[in-house]
Amino acid sequence: MSIAQKNTQVKKVVLAYSGGLDTSAIIPWLKENYNNCEIVAFCADIGQDPAELVGLTEKALASGASECHIVDLKEEFVKDYIYPTIATGAIYEGTYLLGTSMARPIIAKAQVEVARKVGADALAHGCTGKGNDQVRFEGCFAALAPDLKVIAPWREWTMQSREDLLAYLAERHIKTSASATKIYSRDANAWHISTEGGELESPWNEPSKAVWTWTVDPEDAPDAPEYVTVEVKDCRVTAVNGEQLAPYAALVKLNEIAAAHGVGRVDITENRLVGMKSRGCYETPGGTVMMAALRAVEELVLDKTSRAWREQVAAQMAHLVYDGRWFTPLCGSLLAASEALAKDVNGEVVIKLYKGQATPVKKRSPNSLYSEAFATFGEDTVYDQKHAEGFIRLYSLASRIRAINSNK
Repeated sequence: MSIAQKNTQVKKVVLAYSGGLDTSAIIPWLKENYNNCEIVAFCADIGQDPAELVGLTEKALASGASECHIVDLKEEFVKDYIYPTIATGAIYEGTYLLGTSMARPIIAKAQVEVARKVGADALAHGCTGKGNDQVRFEGCFAALAPDLKVIAPWREWTMQSREDLLAYLAERHIKTSASATKIYSRDANAWHISTEGGELESPWNEPSKAVWTWTVDPEDAPDAPEYVTVEVKDCRVTAVNGEQLAPYAALVKLNEIAAAHGVGRVDITENRLVGMKSRGCYETPGGTVMMAALRAVEELVLDKTSRAWREQVAAQMAHLVYDGRWFTPLCGSLLAASEALAKDVNGEVVIKLYKGQATPVKKRSPNSLYSEAFATFGEDTVYDQKHAEGFIRLYSLASRIRAINSNK
């Protein structure tokens, strides 16, 4: 069967739509190349700038879509994807807090749900053939809707640049707010903002002030520190400064507080799943505070071997989320392991925010294994230091026997 014949079999497509340049061009391109099929635009509200959603439906319809579904996923995103992931401690390559990566499975899941609702036979996305997101979306589609055809226009069409897309839309008299002078590629949600492109394409260039859009420059942050109190229950943030808050509201509040102090900026060159390295600047203000709070409580309540296991789970989970394997048995297994440890991670942390840093300075937990009576450098009545000698002899027994054997 030829490509043209296969394309005629597609009757209705649900497109992951943002209203940006790429997806604005994808709608007419799909209609032209897939037998004038019906296009249903889908947009996930995961906490990006609300201005991005204004007029989105009208824009989609003007581009040729038959309808547009904007689905509010903010609370579910934080509660069911962000919170479980950060409970594992997952950080990709030691720095990246997985803001884009965590968002993809919930978007893909909602896109499939819209496709089922409207009776679509295909799914489409605007990811390029160079990035991680194509793998993340299509990996989720494979797990949730293997019967639906997946269309990735960037891997099919001949257009190669923003100029090509702008010319394509101009020829069809389709309006767009994009321009050829756009410098950066950004992705935003409730957890973070990522920025790529422009001067960042050279690792030798320091990011300019224009790169950072959310957080105050630490050099310009207040000269006085601010202290924020975070309450943790089952390795989830439940309250900020004494106010009980649902997950999304807690993140929004911490974002506002931490961004004012320049907290959460990272500039990294990471290994993409597709093999190349890429440089990105990420702003994750509230998330940085949340991670600091969770790890501070863990320091009190997890014993040595439990903490070592949690760190192993974190390392595996970071790669799994980054690589788009959320809907897999391994992910379920790692999340279950994390939850077994999380039930004791309850407590309260005071975090000092100052010039880009979020530093836990006070912490307490009802499940704390820390005992001042045992740990004190002063006189105590609970610890017999003579007991350490026998412990050390047994702990080092293998080394002792090895040394004896080598001297024979």
